[in-house]
Amino acid sequence: MSTVQTQELYDLASPVAADTDLVEEYFERGWTDGLPVVPPTREKVETFVAALGGEPETVECKIPPRWGALTREVLAINMIMAGCKPEYAPVVRAAMLALTETPFNLNGVQATTHMASPLIIVNGPIARQIGMNGGANAFGSGNRANATIGRAIRLIMLNVGGGRAPDLDKCTLGNPAKYTYCICEHEEASPLAPYHVEQGYGAETSTVFAIAAEAPHSVTDHLCNDPEGILDTMCSAMSTIASNTSVLSGHCTVALGLEHARTIAKYGWSRHDIKSYLWMHSGNRFAAHSRDDRYGKIYNRNLPKWYKRTPDSRIPIVESPERIHLFVIGGDAGRFSAFIPGWGHMSTPVLRPVDADTARPEMDCADGACAL
Repeated sequence: MSTVQTQELYDLASPVAADTDLVEEYFERGWTDGLPVVPPTREKVETFVAALGGEPETVECKIPPRWGALTREVLAINMIMAGCKPEYAPVVRAAMLALTETPFNLNGVQATTHMASPLIIVNGPIARQIGMNGGANAFGSGNRANATIGRAIRLIMLNVGGGRAPDLDKCTLGNPAKYTYCICEHEEASPLAPYHVEQGYGAETSTVFAIAAEAPHSVTDHLCNDPEGILDTMCSAMSTIASNTSVLSGHCTVALGLEHARTIAKYGWSRHDIKSYLWMHSGNRFAAHSRDDRYGKIYNRNLPKWYKRTPDSRIPIVESPERIHLFVIGGDAGRFSAFIPGWGHMSTPVLRPVDADTARPEMDCADGACAL
């Protein structure tokens, strides 16, 4: 969104002819995600800019693939159009800063033919303060903070980054998560320590986690009442040759439902235990990937060099347990969890504090990007 476009937004939001339908005008100008938006007024923009720290011309980051400058003013405008409240501003800004870190590769995520979309998961006190939902129907409709924060991120990717199909967004099929894909972990009800605490942050720190991901894949288990049984069911969902994670490795996310999480925790299993089990017992034989050489010899250069490529070799879903990002999410009733495949090795998830002044814990960056 250029300076000229920003001024046009103001012109539309200022007093106009009585017969001007601003919602329809925004559709005509291509500033929506396909749904009606909230026209920003000058007063609202000033309120949101103040929540971001003032100085409307300050550039927070640049959004690929068009590399438009995300000023605080433009960030405010897109948040208003999405239906956000001013108190959501720190989360939206932190999410955009996470998405535009080099390891995440937002340029690739915006332009890929795959259906990946940025998934944002919030941890810490701010999720409760602004009323986010990590409980029942967390991935669904009905919560303003979840819906509008995720929508603001998508509007920024569209309006500032230019990620529109079929021009710069080349996605073959799309994904409903490309409207909005933002939740929080259900920390209050979880029997495990919060995700960001596992990663070295204090419980009092608020964070955003960003990963390029598919939509959630349901994992149903109403039978097993021990960790191994429940996690074997999760492994069956993870062990597919259809996802980018399977053939391109990288990172993935597990959303462990409350009933499953509580059952597993009763046996004293930690997050590390759960992730290690999932890593060790999921995956496929290389013959499944190569189709037993039916179409000729293949090597699959996208998998790590240190994987064996003989027919009976095990191909893990990801390179290590640390690349399985585990969150406890969902309502009290129902023995359901979810597996969320990632985009592959082309994108590294990013975890960052909402407060820019908070120091980051030490991360293992041996592989060229900070591994989470």
